[in-house]
Amino acid sequence: MIRRWNPETVAAPAGPYSHLAHVSADHDVVVLAGQVGTLPDGSLAGEDSLSQARAVFANIERLLEAAGAGPEQLVRLFSMVSGTEHLPGFRTAMTETFARWFPGGDYPPQTLIVVAALAAPALTVEVEALAAIPR
Repeated sequence: MIRRWNPETVAAPAGPYSHLAHVSADHDVVVLAGQVGTLPDGSLAGEDSLSQARAVFANIERLLEAAGAGPEQLVRLFSMVSGTEHLPGFRTAMTETFARWFPGGDYPPQTLIVVAALAAPALTVEVEALAAIPR
């Protein structure tokens, strides 16, 4: 079981995430490498962060499916956006995706940082993930 919660001893989350997640011992941990805004054929989903972020979340969903899991098994997300100008597109895609993935608002812990650049100049978003799959 994955338990996510926000203790009253710290401020409420500033966005769609939980402060804590606990995974019971009867789960296998799966690490997803940072996903960027490419389509399955390797082409860039678009030049804008909205298109790329949508592709990132679609890639994460495909990887979870390949591992026999779904978004409900996500334990943690670590997101990187290459410049504050790309935050609105990223946040729009994240809001759309989280509404589908976590309709009850039981969000995994998440970190979002703004970086100077990603591995290639055209990339605007990258997201790593950690999931826990019941044995």
